[in-house]
Amino acid sequence: MPESEARGLRLLRRLVTVLTAVMIVGVSTIVVLLALRLNRPAPPMFPESMALPEGAVPQAVTRGEDFLIVVTEDGRILVFDPSGAELRQEITLDPPG
Repeated sequence: MPESEARGLRLLRRLVTVLTAVMIVGVSTIVVLLALRLNRPAPPMFPESMALPEGAVPQAVTRGEDFLIVVTEDGRILVFDPSGAELRQEITLDPPG
């Protein structure tokens, strides 16, 4: 076997070995990321319905650990219990200007 062909085969063998190692690291990384991602707790859910005051049109809704907040189109902030059934507090925002 000529010298140049032997060098080419050695290079090819090293390239295949490096490619195999990179693929093993890549697949391992994907498996670890999936395991971490799937083991996270589920995010808190919003209730199916909420007891909004008459005429309140929600503009934004957010959730904390122990409360739900609804910002209405008429500039009110409504703070509810986590189930959305009991209005705890109502805050009226001053109009801009």
